[in-house]
Amino acid sequence: MINHLSSFSLRFAPIIPEIGSERLPSLLVSMLKALVPFDNAVIVHYHGGEKPMVHYNDIPPLERESQIDGFVNGAFLLDPFYRAAIDLRSSGLHRLSDLAPEGFKKTEYYRSYFKFTEIKDEIGYIIHLNNNQFINISLGRLGLTQRFNRSQLRILKDIEPIIESVCNLQWDTKEKNTADKTNQLPGQLDSALKYFGTAYLTDRETQVVQLFLHGHSTKSIAERLGISPETVKLHRKNSYAKLDVSSQAELFYLFIDSLASLTTYSGGDPLVGYL
Repeated sequence: MINHLSSFSLRFAPIIPEIGSERLPSLLVSMLKALVPFDNAVIVHYHGGEKPMVHYNDIPPLERESQIDGFVNGAFLLDPFYRAAIDLRSSGLHRLSDLAPEGFKKTEYYRSYFKFTEIKDEIGYIIHLNNNQFINISLGRLGLTQRFNRSQLRILKDIEPIIESVCNLQWDTKEKNTADKTNQLPGQLDSALKYFGTAYLTDRETQVVQLFLHGHSTKSIAERLGISPETVKLHRKNSYAKLDVSSQAELFYLFIDSLASLTTYSGGDPLVGYL
Protein backbone atom coordinates (compact mmCIF):
# COMPACT_ATOMS: atom_id res chain seq x y z
CA MET A 1 0.00 0.00 0.00
CA ILE A 2 2.91 2.34 0.83
CA ASN A 3 4.37 1.81 -2.65
CA HIS A 4 1.03 2.70 -4.22
CA LEU A 5 0.79 5.86 -2.12
CA SER A 6 4.32 6.86 -3.04
CA SER A 7 3.68 6.28 -6.74
CA PHE A 8 0.40 8.14 -6.51
CA SER A 9 2.02 11.14 -4.78
CA LEU A 10 4.86 11.35 -7.29
CA ARG A 11 2.47 11.28 -10.24
CA PHE A 12 -0.27 13.42 -8.75
CA ALA A 13 1.96 16.32 -7.67
CA PRO A 14 2.72 17.52 -11.24
CA ILE A 15 -0.98 17.42 -12.13
CA ILE A 16 -2.01 20.25 -9.81
CA PRO A 17 -0.21 23.10 -11.62
CA GLU A 18 -1.30 21.72 -15.00
CA ILE A 19 -5.04 21.89 -14.34
CA GLY A 20 -6.51 23.92 -17.18
CA SER A 21 -3.69 23.09 -19.58
CA GLU A 22 -3.63 20.74 -22.58
CA ARG A 23 -1.04 18.57 -20.81
CA LEU A 24 -3.45 17.56 -18.07
CA PRO A 25 -5.05 14.52 -19.83
CA SER A 26 -1.70 12.82 -20.56
CA LEU A 27 -0.49 13.48 -17.01
CA LEU A 28 -3.70 12.05 -15.60
CA VAL A 29 -3.30 8.90 -17.70
CA SER A 30 0.34 8.57 -16.61
CA MET A 31 -0.70 8.76 -12.97
CA LEU A 32 -3.33 6.05 -13.42
CA LYS A 33 -0.88 3.80 -15.29
CA ALA A 34 1.67 4.15 -12.50
CA LEU A 35 -0.92 2.80 -10.06
CA VAL A 36 -2.45 0.09 -12.24
CA PRO A 37 -0.85 -1.02 -15.55
CA PHE A 38 -2.96 -0.96 -18.71
CA ASP A 39 -2.33 -0.88 -22.46
CA ASN A 40 -4.43 2.00 -23.75
CA ALA A 41 -6.61 4.84 -22.55
CA VAL A 42 -9.25 7.17 -23.97
CA ILE A 43 -10.75 10.29 -22.36
CA VAL A 44 -14.01 11.48 -23.91
CA HIS A 45 -16.02 14.57 -22.96
CA TYR A 46 -19.78 14.44 -23.62
CA HIS A 47 -21.79 17.63 -23.41
CA GLY A 48 -25.45 18.11 -24.23
CA GLY A 49 -26.49 17.64 -27.85
CA GLU A 50 -22.97 18.21 -29.17
CA LYS A 51 -20.63 15.63 -30.60
CA PRO A 52 -18.19 14.24 -28.04
CA MET A 53 -14.71 15.69 -27.71
CA VAL A 54 -11.78 13.28 -27.40
CA HIS A 55 -9.26 14.79 -24.99
CA TYR A 56 -6.87 11.82 -24.97
CA ASN A 57 -6.45 8.76 -27.16
CA ASP A 58 -3.36 6.61 -27.55
CA ILE A 59 -4.61 4.49 -30.44
CA PRO A 60 -1.79 4.37 -33.07
CA PRO A 61 -1.99 7.42 -35.40
CA LEU A 62 -2.58 5.43 -38.59
CA GLU A 63 -5.72 3.87 -37.11
CA ARG A 64 -6.88 6.79 -35.00
CA GLU A 65 -8.50 9.07 -37.56
CA SER A 66 -10.89 6.57 -39.14
CA GLN A 67 -11.81 5.06 -35.80
CA ILE A 68 -12.44 8.33 -33.96
CA ASP A 69 -14.27 10.02 -36.85
CA GLY A 70 -16.88 7.28 -36.91
CA PHE A 71 -17.14 7.29 -33.15
CA VAL A 72 -17.82 11.01 -32.70
CA ASN A 73 -20.18 11.13 -35.69
CA GLY A 74 -22.66 8.80 -34.04
CA ALA A 75 -21.25 5.40 -33.07
CA PHE A 76 -20.73 6.66 -29.50
CA LEU A 77 -24.51 6.39 -29.04
CA LEU A 78 -24.07 2.61 -28.87
CA ASP A 79 -21.16 2.65 -26.42
CA PRO A 80 -22.09 0.89 -23.14
CA PHE A 81 -20.39 3.58 -21.01
CA TYR A 82 -22.36 6.31 -22.79
CA ARG A 83 -25.63 4.42 -22.49
CA ALA A 84 -25.04 3.75 -18.79
CA ALA A 85 -24.38 7.44 -18.14
CA ILE A 86 -27.40 8.64 -20.15
CA ASP A 87 -30.00 5.95 -19.49
CA LEU A 88 -29.11 4.98 -15.92
CA ARG A 89 -27.22 8.07 -14.73
CA SER A 90 -24.45 5.71 -13.68
CA SER A 91 -21.28 7.20 -12.23
CA GLY A 92 -17.99 5.98 -10.82
CA LEU A 93 -15.82 3.06 -11.93
CA HIS A 94 -17.33 0.29 -14.06
CA ARG A 95 -16.19 -2.73 -16.06
CA LEU A 96 -17.28 -2.86 -19.71
CA SER A 97 -18.47 -6.46 -19.37
CA ASP A 98 -20.80 -5.42 -16.53
CA LEU A 99 -22.43 -2.69 -18.63
CA ALA A 100 -22.59 -4.32 -22.07
CA PRO A 101 -25.55 -6.44 -23.25
CA GLU A 102 -25.08 -10.17 -23.76
CA GLY A 103 -24.40 -10.00 -27.50
CA PHE A 104 -22.22 -6.88 -27.46
CA LYS A 105 -19.03 -8.59 -28.69
CA LYS A 106 -20.87 -9.82 -31.79
CA THR A 107 -22.05 -6.35 -32.82
CA GLU A 108 -20.57 -4.41 -35.70
CA TYR A 109 -19.91 -1.57 -33.25
CA TYR A 110 -17.60 -3.85 -31.25
CA ARG A 111 -15.91 -5.20 -34.37
CA SER A 112 -15.39 -1.70 -35.78
CA TYR A 113 -14.12 0.08 -32.69
CA PHE A 114 -12.18 -2.72 -31.02
CA LYS A 115 -10.77 -4.43 -34.13
CA PHE A 116 -7.39 -2.66 -33.86
CA THR A 117 -7.02 -3.21 -30.14
CA GLU A 118 -8.10 -6.83 -29.52
CA ILE A 119 -9.26 -5.72 -26.12
CA LYS A 120 -9.11 -8.24 -23.27
CA ASP A 121 -10.68 -6.14 -20.55
CA GLU A 122 -11.84 -2.54 -20.17
CA ILE A 123 -12.78 -0.47 -17.16
CA GLY A 124 -13.79 3.16 -17.06
CA TYR A 125 -14.77 6.11 -14.94
CA ILE A 126 -18.01 7.97 -15.59
CA ILE A 127 -17.73 11.45 -14.09
CA HIS A 128 -20.80 13.67 -14.29
CA LEU A 129 -20.24 17.44 -14.53
CA ASN A 130 -22.66 20.37 -14.56
CA ASN A 131 -24.78 21.43 -17.56
CA ASN A 132 -25.59 17.90 -18.74
CA GLN A 133 -21.95 16.97 -19.28
CA PHE A 134 -19.87 13.96 -18.29
CA ILE A 135 -16.37 12.55 -18.76
CA ASN A 136 -15.59 8.93 -19.60
CA ILE A 137 -12.04 7.74 -18.88
CA SER A 138 -11.62 4.23 -20.31
CA LEU A 139 -8.61 2.02 -19.56
CA GLY A 140 -8.01 -1.13 -21.61
CA ARG A 141 -5.94 -4.27 -21.47
CA LEU A 142 -5.20 -5.97 -24.76
CA GLY A 143 -4.26 -9.30 -26.26
CA LEU A 144 -2.77 -11.84 -23.87
CA THR A 145 -2.65 -9.61 -20.78
CA GLN A 146 -4.68 -10.52 -17.71
CA ARG A 147 -7.97 -8.91 -16.73
CA PHE A 148 -7.91 -6.25 -14.02
CA ASN A 149 -7.98 -7.99 -10.65
CA ARG A 150 -9.87 -7.03 -7.50
CA SER A 151 -6.89 -5.33 -5.89
CA GLN A 152 -6.32 -3.13 -8.94
CA LEU A 153 -10.01 -2.25 -9.17
CA ARG A 154 -9.97 -1.32 -5.47
CA ILE A 155 -7.02 1.04 -5.99
CA LEU A 156 -8.80 2.82 -8.86
CA LYS A 157 -12.05 2.89 -6.89
CA ASP A 158 -10.32 4.43 -3.85
CA ILE A 159 -9.04 7.41 -5.87
CA GLU A 160 -12.39 8.00 -7.58
CA PRO A 161 -13.11 11.22 -5.59
CA ILE A 162 -9.75 12.64 -6.68
CA ILE A 163 -10.38 11.75 -10.34
CA GLU A 164 -13.80 13.39 -10.09
CA SER A 165 -12.33 16.57 -8.61
CA VAL A 166 -9.64 16.80 -11.28
CA CYS A 167 -12.22 16.31 -14.07
CA ASN A 168 -14.46 19.01 -12.61
CA LEU A 169 -11.57 21.46 -12.29
CA GLN A 170 -10.27 20.70 -15.79
CA TRP A 171 -13.46 20.54 -17.83
CA ASP A 172 -16.40 21.90 -15.85
CA THR A 173 -14.94 25.41 -15.60
CA LYS A 174 -15.10 26.01 -19.35
CA GLU A 175 -18.11 27.86 -20.68
CA LYS A 176 -20.16 25.75 -23.05
CA ASN A 177 -20.21 28.46 -25.70
CA THR A 178 -16.44 28.24 -26.04
CA ALA A 179 -16.76 24.80 -27.65
CA ASP A 180 -15.82 24.40 -31.27
CA LYS A 181 -19.01 25.21 -33.16
CA THR A 182 -18.04 22.86 -35.99
CA ASN A 183 -18.36 20.07 -33.44
CA GLN A 184 -22.04 20.71 -32.86
CA LEU A 185 -25.15 19.07 -34.32
CA PRO A 186 -28.46 20.93 -34.24
CA GLY A 187 -30.74 18.70 -32.22
CA GLN A 188 -30.12 15.61 -30.15
CA LEU A 189 -28.38 12.58 -31.66
CA ASP A 190 -30.00 10.45 -28.98
CA SER A 191 -33.35 11.37 -30.48
CA ALA A 192 -32.13 10.26 -33.90
CA LEU A 193 -31.19 6.88 -32.44
CA LYS A 194 -34.54 6.58 -30.69
CA TYR A 195 -36.48 7.16 -33.92
CA PHE A 196 -34.12 5.30 -36.28
CA GLY A 197 -36.23 3.14 -38.61
CA THR A 198 -39.61 4.20 -37.25
CA ALA A 199 -40.81 5.62 -40.58
CA TYR A 200 -40.31 2.28 -42.32
CA LEU A 201 -40.78 -0.39 -39.65
CA THR A 202 -43.56 -1.50 -37.34
CA ASP A 203 -43.23 -0.70 -33.64
CA ARG A 204 -42.09 -4.25 -32.85
CA GLU A 205 -39.60 -4.31 -35.73
CA THR A 206 -38.20 -1.01 -34.51
CA GLN A 207 -37.76 -2.43 -31.01
CA VAL A 208 -35.91 -5.46 -32.37
CA VAL A 209 -33.62 -3.38 -34.60
CA GLN A 210 -32.83 -0.98 -31.74
CA LEU A 211 -31.95 -3.83 -29.38
CA PHE A 212 -29.72 -5.49 -31.97
CA LEU A 213 -27.90 -2.20 -32.51
CA HIS A 214 -27.33 -1.89 -28.76
CA GLY A 215 -25.78 -5.37 -28.63
CA HIS A 216 -28.53 -7.63 -27.36
CA SER A 217 -28.60 -11.23 -28.55
CA THR A 218 -31.63 -12.93 -30.08
CA LYS A 219 -32.22 -14.70 -26.77
CA SER A 220 -32.05 -11.55 -24.64
CA ILE A 221 -34.33 -9.65 -27.06
CA ALA A 222 -36.88 -12.46 -26.85
CA GLU A 223 -36.77 -12.32 -23.06
CA ARG A 224 -37.05 -8.53 -22.92
CA LEU A 225 -39.98 -8.39 -25.35
CA GLY A 226 -41.73 -11.54 -24.17
CA ILE A 227 -41.65 -13.24 -27.57
CA SER A 228 -39.96 -16.35 -28.95
CA PRO A 229 -36.47 -16.31 -30.49
CA GLU A 230 -38.03 -17.42 -33.77
CA THR A 231 -40.31 -14.36 -33.74
CA VAL A 232 -37.30 -12.13 -33.08
CA LYS A 233 -35.53 -13.63 -36.11
CA LEU A 234 -38.64 -13.08 -38.24
CA HIS A 235 -38.85 -9.41 -37.21
CA ARG A 236 -35.16 -9.00 -37.99
CA LYS A 237 -35.58 -10.59 -41.42
CA ASN A 238 -38.55 -8.35 -42.26
CA SER A 239 -36.74 -5.26 -40.99
CA TYR A 240 -33.65 -5.99 -43.07
CA ALA A 241 -35.82 -6.40 -46.17
CA LYS A 242 -37.61 -3.09 -45.58
CA LEU A 243 -34.34 -1.24 -44.96
CA ASP A 244 -32.58 -3.00 -47.86
CA VAL A 245 -29.78 -4.44 -45.73
CA SER A 246 -28.69 -8.06 -45.42
CA SER A 247 -26.58 -8.14 -42.26
CA GLN A 248 -26.01 -6.49 -38.92
CA ALA A 249 -22.91 -4.85 -40.38
CA GLU A 250 -24.98 -3.19 -43.12
CA LEU A 251 -27.59 -2.14 -40.55
CA PHE A 252 -24.89 -0.55 -38.39
CA TYR A 253 -23.37 1.41 -41.27
CA LEU A 254 -26.83 2.49 -42.45
CA PHE A 255 -27.35 3.94 -38.98
CA ILE A 256 -23.95 5.67 -38.95
CA ASP A 257 -24.31 7.03 -42.49
CA SER A 258 -27.80 8.38 -41.80
CA LEU A 259 -26.45 10.31 -38.81
CA ALA A 260 -23.42 11.57 -40.73
CA SER A 261 -25.71 12.92 -43.46
CA LEU A 262 -27.62 15.15 -41.05
CA THR A 263 -27.09 18.88 -41.54
CA THR A 264 -30.27 19.81 -39.71
CA TYR A 265 -32.43 17.63 -37.50
CA SER A 266 -35.85 18.54 -36.18
CA GLY A 267 -36.83 15.10 -34.93
CA GLY A 268 -38.18 11.86 -36.31
CA ASP A 269 -36.48 9.08 -38.25
CA PRO A 270 -33.09 10.20 -39.66
CA LEU A 271 -33.57 7.70 -42.48
CA VAL A 272 -36.33 9.85 -44.01
CA GLY A 273 -33.84 12.41 -45.23
CA TYR A 274 -31.22 9.82 -46.09
CA LEU A 275 -32.92 7.05 -48.07
